Amino acid sequence: MANTSSAKKNVRKMARKTAVNKARRSSVRTFLRRVEEAITAGDKTAATAALQQAEPALMRAVSKGVFHKNTASRKISRLNKRVKAIA
Repeated sequence: MANTSSAKKNVRKMARKTAVNKARRSSVRTFLRRVEEAITAGDKTAATAALQQAEPALMRAVSKGVFHKNTASRKISRLNKRVKAIA
């Protein structure tokens, strides 16, 4: 347990940041899930629309420090490849 007042404050700060980051990560995962569902359904227009919403959400999470830039780029690239593969 934290002993000093500054350590206690840091614990409070971390708790707030953790909650915010958890919400952001959850939101991004929802966007990614929508793309996945559209791909498995074989609906190219829905998948394209979902990807256009997911991409900025993912990059916004990167700018907030939730995901690493390369991770987001990799996810977008792979999803884009799968959306284009829908015939």
